[in-house]
Amino acid sequence: MSTDERLWLRRTWLRHAAALGATAIAAPVWGQNAPAAGTAGAPNAPAAPVAADGSGVPGHPNPLAGGTGMGYHSPLSAFAPLPQRNDVVPWSTLADFTTRTVRQRVVQVYSAAILALDQRTVRLQGFMTPLDPGLRQVHFLLSSVPLTCPFCTPGGPESLVQVRARRPVRYSMGAIVVEGRFHVLHNDSLGFFYRITHAIEVD
Repeated sequence: MSTDERLWLRRTWLRHAAALGATAIAAPVWGQNAPAAGTAGAPNAPAAPVAADGSGVPGHPNPLAGGTGMGYHSPLSAFAPLPQRNDVVPWSTLADFTTRTVRQRVVQVYSAAILALDQRTVRLQGFMTPLDPGLRQVHFLLSSVPLTCPFCTPGGPESLVQVRARRPVRYSMGAIVVEGRFHVLHNDSLGFFYRITHAIEVD
């Protein structure tokens, strides 16, 4: 990855982090206004998006470490929610981790289910965020909720996967499914938790 790409990704991630900080400040809204779990339009994120260790709060040494779950796809969104599929890894699995403090750094501790996916070929579905101009993308982010939806609440870094495609994938505002080698990341310089390489789009 070139220096320009790293700088662009970091700026994009910082903008996402700012949105997460605003979400963390408004955390009480989750328990008051979000639909009840198990009902139509129920949020995909935990009821308390701020982790017990304080991560996810602006000013914390690593405000992204704790994440805020999978995000919330509002029923007011113009984008259809992700359909139920049995052949993809659910975002709830990727959100199943805890954190611990190591030398004044908050690091993620992945569940056994997540670690079992490392270096395996998996399928994921989500919404594309392009990282390059053009209708066809070979490097993009896949998110659990559409980041362009003004009514949706983005999740933490566990709700994003960096994708490196084997061949260009056509941009779509709707959900797509990709298949590739899954990587569980530790101490990634850009703050990502997950990456898929050699990805292809599948039906």
